[in-house]
Amino acid sequence: MAEWRDRHVLVAGARRTGVSVVDVLLHLGARVTVADGDQAQLDLLGGRPVARTQELAALPKGCDLVVTSPGFRTDSPLALAARAASVPMVGEPELAWWLGDEPAICPVGPPRWLAVTGTNGKTTTTTMLEAILRAAGEDTVACGNIGLPVVDALRAGHRVLAVELSSFQLEWSPSVRPFAGAVLNLAEDHLDWHGSMAAYGAAKARVLRGDVAVAGLDDREAAALLIAAPAPRHVGFTRGEPGPGELGIVDGHLVDRAFGAAEAESESEGEAEAVPLAPVADVAPPGPPGELNALAAAALARAHGVAPEAVAAGLRAVAPGPHRGAVVAEAGGVRWVDDSKATNPHAAAASLAAHPRVVWVAGGLLKGADVGELVVAHRDRLAGAVVLGRDRDRVHAALTRHAPEVPVLDVGGGDDGPVSDDRQDPDAGMRGMTRAARAAATLAGPGDTVLLAPAAASMDMFRDYAARGDAFAAAARSVAGGVGPHGAASPPDPDPAPETVSRPGGAA
Repeated sequence: MAEWRDRHVLVAGARRTGVSVVDVLLHLGARVTVADGDQAQLDLLGGRPVARTQELAALPKGCDLVVTSPGFRTDSPLALAARAASVPMVGEPELAWWLGDEPAICPVGPPRWLAVTGTNGKTTTTTMLEAILRAAGEDTVACGNIGLPVVDALRAGHRVLAVELSSFQLEWSPSVRPFAGAVLNLAEDHLDWHGSMAAYGAAKARVLRGDVAVAGLDDREAAALLIAAPAPRHVGFTRGEPGPGELGIVDGHLVDRAFGAAEAESESEGEAEAVPLAPVADVAPPGPPGELNALAAAALARAHGVAPEAVAAGLRAVAPGPHRGAVVAEAGGVRWVDDSKATNPHAAAASLAAHPRVVWVAGGLLKGADVGELVVAHRDRLAGAVVLGRDRDRVHAALTRHAPEVPVLDVGGGDDGPVSDDRQDPDAGMRGMTRAARAAATLAGPGDTVLLAPAAASMDMFRDYAARGDAFAAAARSVAGGVGPHGAASPPDPDPAPETVSRPGGAA
């Protein structure tokens, strides 16, 4: 859009990002119509001079552009209407990419984008990257899928952006080419939205089209995307010893053999030397996933020219975010851990691997993913399982088939479909999670971890994964005092629900 004044733009979605898009478009002089099926969201626009509609299947007359929230699929009625009318439809990151060249928004030119995507670990990696850049003295901010819209980061004048991008956002961002972009990993997720694993991977691969492409070598799918990436420079990271052009771990330290001094030829061995970046002990959260996230963040920062000392200082400053493996209660030798952010089987696998003996709380919206391989890989560490949510029967079936010796308690599900904030019974999810915690207490014994790692999305019973984690934490603290020896009865449930119990051998 060479000229924004008086252009008619439809903003599809009136939540936080949509409001930021509206404000920047009004600043540029565009005419704006906002579409949202929720009248309450439209009302939150206040006195902004925009047209408002709940129509989500047609374009307003004279529409020049649609800026969509990432939830709209490419085959949604609105997308089909835009395509039929030859009207471009893009996401907020794509709009932000365009506005980098708009003097009214970025008077000193576009900022540099360092982008992070992957099935799991995006937010942790982006947070690490922001901390490293700040330690290096950069004017930076974490933005995108992490919470702050990219257009707001632009308007604030930040010069280096640590951008978390989801596959949905990337699908609607055809021209975004970060200076450096990383694909952390790739596993089944959002297949109901993308339609296939190939389409999902193609969306993720869009971050690898800039100057530097970074990907996890320990993940077969991500490594394949790196091989095919059009970026002129490829950098891999691994928890093993790195080869030339890679980052990895040697003798308890993150090391770099890709950037800066690591590119110099060793006179004695004729290959790139390893530059120490930070002790593994300084990485939080600890464990393999955190180490890989730290390596990815370091690779992006080093691509930007950050010194090793800043990598170390930044990683020391990072604290794990909420709902990412937080211990929320402990009593009777039983630890209760909230990893509600494990919203797919790949994330749940990493969470389960961190604990030797687990009562697993799982279920929700599986989004087309299969949990069979997850159960097979971790059945030996399961002391029991509690399933809840709409797709709990699929989790239950996988446990019955692949781990018949594991006792399973089914405590019921949420509503029949996704709910929005204004229609959700705020107490329904809490009641369900309380049932789950009480059931888990009957299965857990000293030395066990009751782990919320749902392997599924939360919107069948909760507003989002954070609300689910908060409910689990509250329920855990409520019942933790009643956790006793393995098999001890829990307190009576004030909101009993039908419960299916599978015992060793798979008998109901």
